[in-house]
Amino acid sequence: MPVTIAILSQKGGTGKTTAVRTLADVMRRGGLDVLAVDLDPQGNLSDYLDVPPEAGPTVSEVLGGGATLTQAIHGDVVPANLSLAEAELALGGRIGREMTLRRALQQTPERYDIVLLDCPPSLGLLTVNALVAADWALITAEAQYFALQGVEQAMQVLDVARDSLNPPLALLGVLLNLADMRTVHSREALASLRERFGEKVFGSVIRSSIAYAESAERALSIVEHRPDLGRDYIALAGEVLERLGGFEQARRSIAQISST
Repeated sequence: MPVTIAILSQKGGTGKTTAVRTLADVMRRGGLDVLAVDLDPQGNLSDYLDVPPEAGPTVSEVLGGGATLTQAIHGDVVPANLSLAEAELALGGRIGREMTLRRALQQTPERYDIVLLDCPPSLGLLTVNALVAADWALITAEAQYFALQGVEQAMQVLDVARDSLNPPLALLGVLLNLADMRTVHSREALASLRERFGEKVFGSVIRSSIAYAESAERALSIVEHRPDLGRDYIALAGEVLERLGGFEQARRSIAQISST
C-alpha cells in the first residue's frame, strides 16, 4: 500500500494546494509514482494540474459510490469540482461517513508509492475523511500573526481523528508557507511555531512570490517556471521523504536535482 499524506490548513490562502502540486512534481522527478487527490470543491489542484474541467468521474462520484477510485484517476490525479460540496452534504447523513474515503483508497493501484490528499481550506467532514484515511498529516501555515492559532486548531481535528478512528495517524510536520523571512513578522511566526512544535516544524520555509500565481496560470510547476523558488520545494521534498523513511533512491535523485 502507498504512503498516504493529508495536507491541510485551518483556512485558505496558506499555499496548501501549491504545496501539494509542487511536492507531487518534485517526488515524481525523483522517480516516485504519486497520486494527487483533490478534496477541495473549488478544484484548484485539478486546474493547476491541467485536468480538463469536463473530466469524470471525479472524487464526488467516488465518495458517493458511483465510481471506483481507479475509474476517477485522470493522469495521476483524482479531480474535484463544485459537485464535491453536494457530496459532502450527502455524506453527513451516512453511518460511518468518516470512513468513506478510507474505504475508497483501499482500491488505490499498487503502482503508486505516495498518495497526497489536498484537503479543503476548512476543518469539516472532507478533512476528517482525509485524516482518517491518511498515515501522516502535514499542516501548512502562512507567515502571519495567527499562524500558531491556525495550526493548533488543525491539530485538534487531527487528534480527534487519531483518538477515535485512526490511531496510527501521525504528524509529519508543520510547514511555514508564503513567508518573507526578511521581515520581523515572518521570523516571529516561525519562532512561535518552533517554540510550540519543535522539530516537527520543517527546516524548509517556502518563500512568498507572485511567481506561484503565474505558474498556476500557465499550468507549470514552479520548479520549471522559477527554479530558484523551486529549490524551496526540492528541499522540502527531501525532508518529507527523510521523515517517511524507505525512499533513499528518490532522496538521492531529488538531491541531484537541487545541485543542478
